[in-house]
Amino acid sequence: MKTGKNYKFWFCTGSQDLYGDECLRNVAEHSRIIVEELNKSGVLPFEVVWKPTLITNELIRKTFNEANADEECAGIITWMHTFSPAKSWILGLKEYRKPLCHLHTQFNEEIPYDTIDMDFMNENQSAHGGREYGHIVTRMGIERKVIVGHWASKKVQERLASWMRTAIGIMESSHIRVCRVADNMRNVAVTEGDKVEAQIKFGWEIDAYPVNEIAEYVQDVKKGDIDVLVEEYYNKYEILLEGRDPEEFKRHVAVQAGIEIGFERFLEEKNYQAIVTHFGDLGSLKQLPGLAIQRLMEKGYGFGGEGDWKTAAMVRLMKIMAAGIKDAKGTSFMEDYTYNLIPGKEGILQAHMLEVCPSVSEGKIGIKVCPLSMGDREDPARLVFTSKEGPAIATSLIDLGDRFRLIINDVECKKVEKPMPKLPVGTAFWTPKPDLATGAEAWILAGGAHHTAFSYDLTAEQMGDWANAMGIEAVYIDKDTTIRNFKNELRWNALAYRK
Repeated sequence: MKTGKNYKFWFCTGSQDLYGDECLRNVAEHSRIIVEELNKSGVLPFEVVWKPTLITNELIRKTFNEANADEECAGIITWMHTFSPAKSWILGLKEYRKPLCHLHTQFNEEIPYDTIDMDFMNENQSAHGGREYGHIVTRMGIERKVIVGHWASKKVQERLASWMRTAIGIMESSHIRVCRVADNMRNVAVTEGDKVEAQIKFGWEIDAYPVNEIAEYVQDVKKGDIDVLVEEYYNKYEILLEGRDPEEFKRHVAVQAGIEIGFERFLEEKNYQAIVTHFGDLGSLKQLPGLAIQRLMEKGYGFGGEGDWKTAAMVRLMKIMAAGIKDAKGTSFMEDYTYNLIPGKEGILQAHMLEVCPSVSEGKIGIKVCPLSMGDREDPARLVFTSKEGPAIATSLIDLGDRFRLIINDVECKKVEKPMPKLPVGTAFWTPKPDLATGAEAWILAGGAHHTAFSYDLTAEQMGDWANAMGIEAVYIDKDTTIRNFKNELRWNALAYRK
């Protein structure tokens, strides 16, 4: 997925000149080695760029402002090699506007018991310097990620890699633009929200267009372009006629091909990365966008049903954060539909009318053309599949009136026990942590929506770090959740986030 930038992260080492030039030469050499080895590790998704040792107020401020101005710099990783007086960092930190990580490490992994002396102690006092630096960042109320451990440890590198993806989400959030085709579904509360406050908090631009303005782009698609895309569909997916006339079936599929091409041209021309539709306002469109939206999501666009712009933006955000992950399992828009309440087999069937991203699919993907009672249009074509198994997260961004809250639920995706031959949609089946009863109760107490932005490839920690960087509340529903403690957390948060 293209973001338009080749993001990098700057590695800034803190020290001072109290211990002499030889010490500073060693500090610089050590930080260079760390950067080289991090880049060679194969663990980090983005390049780390070494910067000269920061020892003065002026140099720290200059470096941080250069990072602000560099469009390819997605964040700074700071490391205090020796003791670095924290007042020197105040102005630089005050003016810095990008993601910040405090890597609390040291060059050597083990204390050199046989040779250690005071020169070594003075030069290698990250345990000392990191606390001085950490104090001033906390006192200034600056959000940052703290990662502790030896820099060569795979666990530390993986945590750093994970934070990098969150940092990209923070950076790219301000570039997300959502195209609203029509408005929210009438009388539905949870898909509404304060679009101005969302732009202030997250940087999102949310604009509305009459459906026929985008429908004109669909009508202008040439038949030759549609035929080429239909041929791609027929080569890539299993065609499930189920008794329908082949030519009539193909005509319905061609309508979705025209919608995919037309919508994508509109989004590219207007520079939007997410879209919402509404079955109640389709204008001159012949079908509710189904297969077309599924394909656009697979290409990296965000989507939300029934005008749900918050979920559309979150799906786009999470797709950006997960981009480039090896063996990625997928990210999608989802909706809670119905429960299985058999003891020991509890779970929630996830789907939507049509629009589930095929990136989460496992096995064959088919095309079906089936009636849809909503929308009052001809039978839409859609991709049909079942999702992968394994751990994932479901997130819901809600507007509580006085603040935004991000709800993050660890879930376990499973296979359904039996086929569902009459259900013509992409589906997932999951059990929320810690169990269905506790997970669903906590979700409802938190005010979670029926729509979610779902991903196999991201973690609750990453999404919580993003929420913290945005200055919004995050609540977690996971294996450790109890209702009593969760209720208390919601009460405490109501006080902590009161305006």
